[in-house]
Amino acid sequence: MRFRAVDVASATGGQLHGPDVEIEGVSFDSRSLQPGQLFVPIVADRDGHEFIPNALARGAAAYLTDRAPAGGTAIQVPDTVRALMALAAVQRQDFDGTVIGITGSVGKTSTKDFARAALSASKATWANERSFNNEQGLPTAILNTPALIDVLVLEMGMRGFGEIADLCRIAQPTIGVVTLVAEAHGDRVGGIDGVARAKSELIAALPADGVAILNADDSRTLAMRSVSSASVILFGESAAADVRITELHLDDLARASFELDSPWGQCEVQLGVTGRHMALNAAAALACVGAVGGDLAAGAAALATAGLSSMRMEVVHAQSGALVLNDAYNANPTSMRAALNALAQLPANRRVAVLGLMAEIPNAAEEHRAILQYAHSLGLDVIAYGTDLYGIAPASDPVAALGSLASGIAVLVKASRVVGLERLVADLVR
Repeated sequence: MRFRAVDVASATGGQLHGPDVEIEGVSFDSRSLQPGQLFVPIVADRDGHEFIPNALARGAAAYLTDRAPAGGTAIQVPDTVRALMALAAVQRQDFDGTVIGITGSVGKTSTKDFARAALSASKATWANERSFNNEQGLPTAILNTPALIDVLVLEMGMRGFGEIADLCRIAQPTIGVVTLVAEAHGDRVGGIDGVARAKSELIAALPADGVAILNADDSRTLAMRSVSSASVILFGESAAADVRITELHLDDLARASFELDSPWGQCEVQLGVTGRHMALNAAAALACVGAVGGDLAAGAAALATAGLSSMRMEVVHAQSGALVLNDAYNANPTSMRAALNALAQLPANRRVAVLGLMAEIPNAAEEHRAILQYAHSLGLDVIAYGTDLYGIAPASDPVAALGSLASGIAVLVKASRVVGLERLVADLVR
């Protein structure tokens, strides 16, 4: 999106210092900033204000600041993140396409990636990068939307009550998708029912002429029909689903193929990513295609080659010949079971799960031990890393604990984001 520095000052209630300039898009990372963008310094582990000179050197047209301006064109505001959110809310008014919000405890990024691919087959589509789904990432996605876009797909995350409602006030979605309610962040909202209530804020925010796309196979998601007067499209394997998965099969890399029955016709779907659970995410994405009047068959065909954001059911072949399933981006009990199921379905003589902490879940000790039991019930070996909550001693060196990584071995690597297990994947591949 294009706007001027004076527009930024007006939208944010800030004070303009320096010349009025034209701006195209925003960035909160001076390393990836493109010339002409607005730099938004974020105060977190590092103070983004330290990088304003770097941003200007890379060609930033202007920058926000809550300090005294440091040259160039600056918009001085009390809080840079709040200013970013306010700017996105104002600029959203100039977008006359369809906005789709996607949330859920499991699968929201994969569904967003699938939706972008499927919709792009017949509609000009834009979406968040990676998992930029919070009060920084979502406004950035809106403000970086190119011209002539028909559909804007916005993933929405939450860590507590009111956060999705805040994102909806900015994005004003007309279509809302909820993938699944699970235990993620349950310790912050009083358990899984609190998670459902927080996720339902997306559906509650839809206009009366909007569309709620809900998982027919999950009772907590299904119950969200009561919080909105928007029309409802159900997806899943249940007989109640409007967009229904049938005849599901897995190939030798556990990639799903299935028939999809929908109000807009029937189509065959072949996914290029591992995991039976990915079929549900694909069905939600194709429901989005139907809801906006896109080409369902073209959308289904696009999913055959659609990739996902990194560290999500990513199959990597080690030089030794071992198969490594990198699902290290995040973890909760529901996503952990899905990944273990995928590992169990991979062709291998030995299957090993290297598992780290599942953070921010209630009943942590009980849930971790249940995962160990579930893995053993599937015939999987488990190596714990960085936590003793699984009830087994964690390995100080998981690579050494794995032993020989010859051909015929499949390894799953999974933990919550705070663990950073992708480093182990790099070691295994080397």
